[in-house]
Amino acid sequence: MTGTVTHGPPPGPADRPGRPLIITEDADLLDDLLRLCAAAGATPEVRHDVPDSGGGWAAAPLVLVGDDAARRLSGAARRPGVVLVGRDQDDPDVWKRAVLIGADHVLMLPDGEAWLVDRLADVAEGIGRPALTVGVIGGRGGAGASTLACALAVTSAREGLRTLLVDADPLGGGLDVLLGGESAEGLRWPAFAASRGRVGGGALEESLPELHSLRVLSWDRGDCVAVPPPAVRAVLAAARRRGGTVVVDLPRRLDDGVAEALAQLDLVLLVVPAELRAVAAAGRVASAVGMVVRDLRVAVRGPYAPGLDDHEVARLLGLPLAGQLPVEPVLLRPQASAKAPGATGRGPLARFCAHFWERVLVESGGTR
Repeated sequence: MTGTVTHGPPPGPADRPGRPLIITEDADLLDDLLRLCAAAGATPEVRHDVPDSGGGWAAAPLVLVGDDAARRLSGAARRPGVVLVGRDQDDPDVWKRAVLIGADHVLMLPDGEAWLVDRLADVAEGIGRPALTVGVIGGRGGAGASTLACALAVTSAREGLRTLLVDADPLGGGLDVLLGGESAEGLRWPAFAASRGRVGGGALEESLPELHSLRVLSWDRGDCVAVPPPAVRAVLAAARRRGGTVVVDLPRRLDDGVAEALAQLDLVLLVVPAELRAVAAAGRVASAVGMVVRDLRVAVRGPYAPGLDDHEVARLLGLPLAGQLPVEPVLLRPQASAKAPGATGRGPLARFCAHFWERVLVESGGTR
């Protein structure tokens, strides 16, 4: 069981660096808390007495107070990020003791173990602001969505942001190939197919191929063409916790795994060639994606059919316009270029990507 005392939200762990602090004289409870810290990869500081004002009480990103110590801490300075931990599910006075020490949460073991391991893992990873996560999907086949996804990721990395490019389309041929890194060492999607629960963000990042100063999660050349939704959820949640930007290349077929990916995206770009059949096809895609994603925008790709321009395409689809994609050979025939899309930092496509990141990072509150 966990519960929240709503007197104030705790800060993000990145705002209060340091080790978690455990305060208890209950040997059995301490053993359990140390076990959970080990499972989360966190190394705690342990105290049995009331900490002085200059000790770990103020600096710790998370404070776990045993129910046995609550009354002794009634005079401690108030601070966010305090969790009162006990075992008696039927104790009606535990909430009074939580208020007494200014706790944000009341947690009962063993029911609250999974929640606590997640919080401790956040501390161990030094979680700050979550990544800005952008999906790219084609309004029809051959729209250039994969090329745009690669160019956005390459541009983000060139701007100095921690960047992960995720290939969510098992039938797309592999974004590592598009980036010229099909033989690069590192794990691919099939290695994460059995993932459940929490995946470590740092471990994920270090295990993936590094191409053009970004990390890439793509597919191998094997027979695996799907990853279970829980694995998709675990991997993308880990990617978001690392901060920076995450770009996801989405397939046009929407299964349960893709729905999991969509649920974790901040916004999606729908790439639509400016022709009537493409607009009609994109309308179907937009209807399906819009049921999951709150922020769906259209990027219109030329050349334009008679009577169409970028604003008219956006109007027909009823979507906000993200911008006009330039007519550039790499969008139509990615293999025509020996370089990764956007790698030179020059040309219309690179400028589109730079302007896109500049705009959405400001909208999201600044650099990640």
